[in-house]
Amino acid sequence: MLRRTAGALLAAPLLVLGACSTIIPPGAEPEPEPTPLPSPPAAPTALLTGVERGPGISSLGFTLADAQGALASFVESCPVILKREDKSGLTRLDDWTQPCRLASTWPMERADRFFTENFETARVGEGEAFATGYFEPQIAGVRERQPGYDVPVYAMPSDLVRAWPKDTPAEERDGRAPLGRIDENGDHVPYYDRGEIVDGALAGRGLEIAWARDEVEFFFLQIQGSGQLIGPNGEVMRIGYAGQNGRGYTGIGRVMRDQGLLGDGPGQYPGSMQGIMRYIRENPEDGDALMRMNQSWIFFRELVGDGPLGSLGVPVRRESSVAVDPNFVPYGAPVWLALDRPEANGLWVAQDTGGAIKGANRFDTFWGAGVDSREIAGGMSGRGQALILLPKGALDRLGVN
Repeated sequence: MLRRTAGALLAAPLLVLGACSTIIPPGAEPEPEPTPLPSPPAAPTALLTGVERGPGISSLGFTLADAQGALASFVESCPVILKREDKSGLTRLDDWTQPCRLASTWPMERADRFFTENFETARVGEGEAFATGYFEPQIAGVRERQPGYDVPVYAMPSDLVRAWPKDTPAEERDGRAPLGRIDENGDHVPYYDRGEIVDGALAGRGLEIAWARDEVEFFFLQIQGSGQLIGPNGEVMRIGYAGQNGRGYTGIGRVMRDQGLLGDGPGQYPGSMQGIMRYIRENPEDGDALMRMNQSWIFFRELVGDGPLGSLGVPVRRESSVAVDPNFVPYGAPVWLALDRPEANGLWVAQDTGGAIKGANRFDTFWGAGVDSREIAGGMSGRGQALILLPKGALDRLGVN
């Protein structure tokens, strides 16, 4: 069931270039997505950007079904948000104590009242939102290699390590050392890039945890960061992000746009994930070169459970989970979106992040698995307004009138 229309719609849709978030475990490095980034934020956190009190929650008009999905996701988030510092500056740990205590036993038939009675709305900056979509791909794949399944799905290699190259001056060794490998001379060098891995740099090392049927489908699964492998007998293997090779990410949709390949003109392709995939299939040599331009490679691990994990470490849920920049939205906070894409309107819960999800009011909505999920997420691009729901009393403590 798609979301309900919510409020006034403020802007026209944007061209989508396969915008997706990456589903990653806590502490892992987020993998960027091919999304045109908004302008850099004027301040590094929500609090420094500026916060004002929003309208009363009862005026938002969300439905009971919408509130039920958000409440279920909020309950799953509470064990983590009660222990995790809020980087946005909007809340403290004790702000969440009362809502989380009540949520654990709150009756679902009154889920709408949970939000109206325990939260208040806040607008960060101007509240002007930009939202894309991501999903959990389902592609053909098997655990053991067999004819027709020749695309390796690699686990994290043991020689992928963090270290400083020998020639890095001491004064420049600040923060985390870069990812790479130790070469035959004992120096730390960049790890194998996508092209080298595709050409067999990791073959024969026993790193294969599964085999995919289609390299194009697997390329886009890597962008999503998680997915399901479906075998010919119907066996399902869920895989999730384990790590990344440390190489820079290139969004191939942006490359295609710069080359004039995307658009509505003769010979151009739609600027959606589906359009990009069609170009690659219809132009196999150029498509292979295009994919190799993205030197980043994602390593996977098998996931056990009923859903992929977001960066908060809890399962992300269709039409309830949204990826955010945690410097601007507290993890676990409910978010209200009113966009020019009505299927994305309503209540979401901040449970994930992504390399392209940066700045205030930038969101990536999660659409689960299945054919319609791919269609919705692959073409999702919406603008409108966003409100963050904060525990009652947080705005008073911040001095927001």
